[in-house]
Amino acid sequence: MKTTLMWRGAQLLGCAFLIAQFSMPAAAEPGSAAAEVVAALRPGDSGEDAKEPSRWLRYGSSGLQLGSQDGPFSAKVNVRSQLRFTSPFESAPRKESHLSQADESNLKFRRARFKMEGHIAAPWIEYKYEHDLVGGNLLDLRFDVGPEWMKLLVGQWKADYSRERMDSSGKQQFVERSIVNREFTIDRQKGVELVGRLAKGSVADSQYFVGVFTGQGRGIFRDRRVPTNAADGAPMWLARYQWNPLGGGVSLSQSDLERQKDPRLSLAVATTGNRSSYTRFSSSGGGQMDGFQAGAPGQYSLRQYLTEAAYKQRGFSLQQEFHWKLVIDNVNSSETHLRGSYVQAGYFFNEIYSKIPRQLEFAGRYAFVDPQTGRSNDLIHETGVVANWFFKGHADKLSVDVSRYSLAAVDSNLGPRIGVRVQWDASF
Repeated sequence: MKTTLMWRGAQLLGCAFLIAQFSMPAAAEPGSAAAEVVAALRPGDSGEDAKEPSRWLRYGSSGLQLGSQDGPFSAKVNVRSQLRFTSPFESAPRKESHLSQADESNLKFRRARFKMEGHIAAPWIEYKYEHDLVGGNLLDLRFDVGPEWMKLLVGQWKADYSRERMDSSGKQQFVERSIVNREFTIDRQKGVELVGRLAKGSVADSQYFVGVFTGQGRGIFRDRRVPTNAADGAPMWLARYQWNPLGGGVSLSQSDLERQKDPRLSLAVATTGNRSSYTRFSSSGGGQMDGFQAGAPGQYSLRQYLTEAAYKQRGFSLQQEFHWKLVIDNVNSSETHLRGSYVQAGYFFNEIYSKIPRQLEFAGRYAFVDPQTGRSNDLIHETGVVANWFFKGHADKLSVDVSRYSLAAVDSNLGPRIGVRVQWDASF
């Protein structure tokens, strides 16, 4: 099955490559049909023809585009891949056994995604589809209906809880998200949500998100490993409020590639909770945090809270989150309190020294996770730096990051370990 999916992914990559090749300028008699086709598909044209809304098929910087923004149908189609080298471990260490393991240098495609989004029937009926070509999983299938001030979202997608998780993996500063994400994300869920933006552009510019989800994680169909009975938990609820006091807000994309002249600021608070057999979620679905056994139906109740801030101006970007989480084991009558936080900042130094290449960005990050606040000396720390070279924004970039991981466990005899990651991220 996986071989078939990878072959289909290769076919999609090949088709996209052929389209890209066809989009290049070709010799054709001016005014001929061939010249018109080439002009319609050629990316980057800045003339009047490039803005022609009636062209149904075109290829540009955002990938293959079909339909039109004001017509009954539109689609933006692209394929994204991440080729990653890691050493000495593939993922961030969380336990002493991870720090003591032998070197595991690795080179592989970390992600490969097929994505399509646009509208159908009317511009106010939008859709988003994303498929994982490596794991063969359906990631997103969502419909957005309504005006900007109140949209109804239905389907499966990354629930609108924390900025770091909502940021696409293709629009990150670092090669991977911080150690905070694993413990506190609620990831992809199936459900419905009301979202809206009010007083846009003013000091009261605000965004709200209120949703109800199954609380079982990714997967259009129910996880058959979990027995079906009345004790199988309760729906997941979510509430998030974001204030954009400077009138613009910070988009869900890391790095200030636009070099914002005016400052952009977003402040947010959010909360969520549910009861299920899981203590954490990921793109693989529901799972367990370290130290927790596979749960019975409805065994774990989760309550989570966060505060968040993001800022961008003139090549500088900053974002920060602070998380709290309570896990109640309803079977064993116990509680576990967690907390974690990260702060991340990046800058294009070309803004102050013109001899530094404009495409080069440097960023730093510090993060910690306290897996049990009632216990001392068990913090997990991450400190890292990254250099990004943007060939074509986030659509084509090379990243090199170096991170230092340490465990403050009382019984740990191991010192910090250094991890290196190199990644080429390309979309077309």
